[in-house]
Amino acid sequence: MAVTRTSTVPAARAVPDPEVPDPEVPGPDASGTDLLAAGRAVLTEHRAVTDASEALLPIAAAVAGEIIACYRRGGTLFSFGNGGSAADAQHLAAEMVGRFRRERGPLPAVALTVDSSALTSIGNDYGFSEIFSRQLHGLARPGDVAVGFSTSGTSENVVSALAAARRLGVRTVLLTGAVTRPEVADHCLAVPSTTTARIQEMHLVLLHLISELVDSWAADSRPADSWAADSAQ
Repeated sequence: MAVTRTSTVPAARAVPDPEVPDPEVPGPDASGTDLLAAGRAVLTEHRAVTDASEALLPIAAAVAGEIIACYRRGGTLFSFGNGGSAADAQHLAAEMVGRFRRERGPLPAVALTVDSSALTSIGNDYGFSEIFSRQLHGLARPGDVAVGFSTSGTSENVVSALAAARRLGVRTVLLTGAVTRPEVADHCLAVPSTTTARIQEMHLVLLHLISELVDSWAADSRPADSWAADSAQ
């Protein structure tokens, strides 16, 4: 018996009329908010916080000096935070071990946010508040530097880790926002804002500034060619 084959021709797609709004594509006022105006408001707030944060430059320079002194002693930088602040902590450690802008030898830095086995075992056995402090007790030595990131300044595991670091003779730094307790660290970079996004944006600027200063020192004292020669031996 002959088999009749049929073919289905797909329906032609309608050409959208540029004069008729597509109901599936939201317009600038689809959410009830003018997106351009909202964007301008964000940038205006960002600029205001950036200008106000200029007062933090001497503290940032002091932090860079603290880190440089740590490296001169043969010490290590430890960094930690939660969520977006964990990403900032990892970013800072990466700038130290890798490089920021200049070719130079690697600098010892450890982000305490990356070892999932340590984080989950400590969190399970001792509680989430101990996930950073317990690691510091095992890894840090007097003269090291501990850098905590917390936009609120009240994250229990960050505050606990800074307290543990001080007991160990480790120098401490806190990057935070306007609502904070500066006494929890030797150096406190408190961004003058209560908006989490603006605080995190300035934390990025500050960690880049610190990295720039440390990078400049390291490029002169630990150039890439001498490190390469040492590692080849």
